[in-house]
Amino acid sequence: MKLYAGIDLHSSNCYIGIINEQLEKVFGKRVKNYLPRIIDCLAPYKKDLQGVVVESTYNWYWLVDGLQEQGYTVHLANPAAIQKYKGLKHADDTHDATWLAEILILGVLKEGYIYPKEQRPIRDLLRKRSQLVHIRTALLISLKNTLTRNGNGCIRSDKLKSYKEDHVTPLLEWNEDLLLSGIVTKESIDFFGQKIKAIEKTILSRVKLKPEYKSLLTIPGVGKILALTIMLETGEIQRFPQVGNYASYCRKVPTSWTSDGKQKGHGNKKNGNKYLAWAFSEAAELSRRYDQACCAFFDRKRSKKNRMVAHQALANKLARAAFYIMRDTVPFQSEKLFGKKQDRGGEPVKGLVSNPQDLIGNRSGH
Repeated sequence: MKLYAGIDLHSSNCYIGIINEQLEKVFGKRVKNYLPRIIDCLAPYKKDLQGVVVESTYNWYWLVDGLQEQGYTVHLANPAAIQKYKGLKHADDTHDATWLAEILILGVLKEGYIYPKEQRPIRDLLRKRSQLVHIRTALLISLKNTLTRNGNGCIRSDKLKSYKEDHVTPLLEWNEDLLLSGIVTKESIDFFGQKIKAIEKTILSRVKLKPEYKSLLTIPGVGKILALTIMLETGEIQRFPQVGNYASYCRKVPTSWTSDGKQKGHGNKKNGNKYLAWAFSEAAELSRRYDQACCAFFDRKRSKKNRMVAHQALANKLARAAFYIMRDTVPFQSEKLFGKKQDRGGEPVKGLVSNPQDLIGNRSGH
């Protein structure tokens, strides 16, 4: 007899539901999130279990890893792609668990990617860096706003991040309250900057770009940290059938629902990987500053629409280029990406440098 299990996972407990091919319930029980207890519940049915479905919640690592180590075939369900019918009058954990098993039997389960266990820690460390970068950027913006409100709005972010010279005290020393606010913010910026550098040093010493990902460094605006982010967040590029699937996963594809030519709402804008979305947004901003072809493409799009549309269009282009670079192990070629050699009519790009990768890390967001 073939059996199928679904586990509705919560923060402190989970509900295990097992059904047969006729969709009849064989077992159901709520247990605490304790792996040996869950293994004990599944053990009597192990030889007949064809698969165990776990929903991709924030805390799935320990459960999926533990079940796989015990020899179970585990499927990670993508919650964004398997939403239940909204017209149901009743639903609870019992129904949720057995429903996960049902869609596995029916062959319509939309699965998420089970990222290799051994690579997750370094990827999560890189995500922690991203979190600290966002906090530091918020502090920088707050400090610049304080300075601007008090007539000192011309100071650049790189000066505010400098450890060698105090640029804040001379501008706010005329008021004790503003001075304290500025000093506390500056010390916080310095603190997070040191932690970011420590994480970067650790990451660069422990993980290297795989051969098929080294060509990511040829993309304008992509340095070592962004290349590692793209590699670790992408995983195996072969899991994306086409370039459009990858661009969508990077959140670089617009979403809209239409019927009879009319707008009928929007899809899930947050469906995909937010860290890849950030990485390609950063690459787009840097590339349009320091690469001739990217700047020409950006300016052309901005003249037709607006700055944000141009930025997203360029980020989409870079994401699509990264897909082929990783899949085919080829270097970046702007002629293939933009169709033809870009021409700005002889106008130089301000600040253009021969190797934009050297500048990665100079923006307030890095």
